[in-house]
Amino acid sequence: MSTSDVVDITAQAIWLIIKCSAPLLISSLIVGLIISIFQTVTSIQEQTLTFVPKILTVFLVLIICGDWILNNILDFIQELYSRFGDFIH
Repeated sequence: MSTSDVVDITAQAIWLIIKCSAPLLISSLIVGLIISIFQTVTSIQEQTLTFVPKILTVFLVLIICGDWILNNILDFIQELYSRFGDFIH
């Protein structure tokens, strides 16, 4: 296994992490932004107000996108396992 193989696998793994976490992070960001705008408009300064909606949003997006995320991870692992013989040399 050469250095370029390790770098390639690492780059693929990092891209997979970014791709799989993006729906959860973006939805949490949008909900946080909406609640922050609501807090600014209504002058509510409660810091814990954003936690429950963000958690519920992340769970909802995880339920919706969970199958897609799992399939991406499984495809990556299956690709690594299929190339395992090449890594030993």
